[in-house]
Amino acid sequence: MKRLLTMAALLLSTVTMTTAETKTVSSPDGRLKVTISDEGGLARYAVSYDGHTVLQPSRLGLMTDYADFTRELTITQAEPSKTTYEYRMRQTKQSYVRVEAEKTTLTFRNAKGLEMAVCFQVSNNDVAYCYRLLRPKKDNPKCAVVSSEVSSFRLPDGTTTFLCPQIGPMTGWERTKPSYEEEYKTDQPMTQRSQFGQGYTFPCLFKAPLSSPEGDKKASTRGGAEGALWVLISETGVDGSYVGSHLSDFDPQSGYTIAFPQQGENNGIGSATAGIPLPYASPWRTITVGTTLKPIVETTVAYDVVKPKYKPSIEYGTGRYTWSWLIWQDESINYDDQKQFVDLAAAMGFEYCLVDNWWDERIGRDRIAQLSQYAQSKGVSLMLWYNSNGYENDAPQTPRDCMATAMARDREMAWLKQIGVKGIKVDFFGGDKQPTMQLYEDILYDANRYGIQCIFHGCTLPRGWEVMYPNYVASEAVLASENVYFSEGHARSEAFELTMHPFCRNATATMDWGGTIMNKYLSKDNKSRHRRYTTDIFEMASAITNQTAVQCIAMQPNNLDELPPFELDFLKAVPTTWDETRFLDGYPGRYVVLARRHGSDWYVAGLNAEPQAKTLTITMPEFAGRTVSYYMDDAKKGPQLRQLKFNKRGQAKVTMQPNGGMIVKNL
Repeated sequence: MKRLLTMAALLLSTVTMTTAETKTVSSPDGRLKVTISDEGGLARYAVSYDGHTVLQPSRLGLMTDYADFTRELTITQAEPSKTTYEYRMRQTKQSYVRVEAEKTTLTFRNAKGLEMAVCFQVSNNDVAYCYRLLRPKKDNPKCAVVSSEVSSFRLPDGTTTFLCPQIGPMTGWERTKPSYEEEYKTDQPMTQRSQFGQGYTFPCLFKAPLSSPEGDKKASTRGGAEGALWVLISETGVDGSYVGSHLSDFDPQSGYTIAFPQQGENNGIGSATAGIPLPYASPWRTITVGTTLKPIVETTVAYDVVKPKYKPSIEYGTGRYTWSWLIWQDESINYDDQKQFVDLAAAMGFEYCLVDNWWDERIGRDRIAQLSQYAQSKGVSLMLWYNSNGYENDAPQTPRDCMATAMARDREMAWLKQIGVKGIKVDFFGGDKQPTMQLYEDILYDANRYGIQCIFHGCTLPRGWEVMYPNYVASEAVLASENVYFSEGHARSEAFELTMHPFCRNATATMDWGGTIMNKYLSKDNKSRHRRYTTDIFEMASAITNQTAVQCIAMQPNNLDELPPFELDFLKAVPTTWDETRFLDGYPGRYVVLARRHGSDWYVAGLNAEPQAKTLTITMPEFAGRTVSYYMDDAKKGPQLRQLKFNKRGQAKVTMQPNGGMIVKNL
């Protein structure tokens, strides 16, 4: 009898150990579901939308120096809750956001009794999750090192990709990379290896076939944006307490996994791991899902789950800026040329003029102070370029030694405030290691003390920073407009690039692409070098489709006499802040049509990268029965301003020429 009881106890123990705990979190509308389990001692989650597989069971977990939270895990607690809140943003694609979501915090215990929590927040088209590490009672460690994450994303077979590769450390011009400036490739199979073997930078866009949760393939035969699941994966909430991450290359077994920085970044200085205090809440992994591209373009999840880190010291401005360097290059960094661009900004009613690299040597600090005074007399404020410098690259441009230490920043920013400079553009950062993330945060915090806004170039993707840091404006983190100047090949691909970013790079964060280019040729005389391959209307529309609150309108002084009055009038009035953004039509890398609202005014802007003209019927209920302004490219006559009548259903046909665009706005 005793032996039978012992065998029964062992059997019961075995059953208990192999019984998986499963929890489900559903969006408020019930269409998006996340299922979390501890089957086999592994923390996993799966995502479905309308019953279709978005992510097959994918790993969760952290490896730390005090505990292994990647295996032998058991769910011990699940705390579900509902959350509803609202917030306002000053400088993104949406000024007011209301969030309704279901939340669940799950506690996992490892074999040694130590605990890790994972918090999921699920709204109607977005999943966000983060890790929470408590301070263990045993041995009572108060700090830890996170050496890796096993967080993964296993998309269904047949998924195609729209990705930008991560590049190796200390590569490129003057060893300034990685800087998120590589070329996107679209509609690639997941099995295609990344160009440099280092995986992919966030955000990452995927098109998955429709399939049942059981794995039956029901992929649509349609080749367009409809009939598929669109999935945008990124991260948000990264600050100086963690590293910036990216996605690994695809693995048939594990899918894509979170990859930490490469050891060689920052010239090899600093760890590629994250040092954290305990307790600690990690940055968020985000997954946006839709059966169309509308949720992808309109998502605000990068901002929904983060909070401001400090208060603004002043009320920061928005607007447009002129920039000589894009076409006139280093030779323009002299007092007289910069004065011309201040005058250009004043003539156009722009708020800012950016003075680029070498100003301290080629103009001098005393004359920069004079230029700032002159600009202010014209109603224009200067922004100045800086090298982040330090040990992470070989970029020679000055000013150097002004941003790398607290003492240098304090001295420099006090001077900037004294002479009336309103913003800085800091360039050439060293990657995604924690010390670099801390440098971004330190620059922002110190600049706020003096009422100075910040733009970053040669840099990482911003991750919720528009909310976290009130004086943050935008980052480059993209193959930007300067490449249109440098290379005819990039000039030819400009339309492709700018029809890609609304669905990926600019969908998750503001983007300083750097210029609505109005010169016909990429030269000071506007006659030599290679030409611009996009139309004027395309460029004007890009000022709307490219989203940043301080937008570069890269006009040249000669444009004042060369451009038609209707183009000048549009550029003088184009807004840079938006109360609402609406996706109307498009496909990544082919074409895009967005509607944005500024106050009571709606702007509809379209770009076409396809080799043939594209005629679309757009629907705007706000224009029902109304006649509106229609900026378009006539195949024979060139750029035109006409009028367009919407029918009673709010519909009208528009045409975009190859490498062309269109704009519809209130009369």
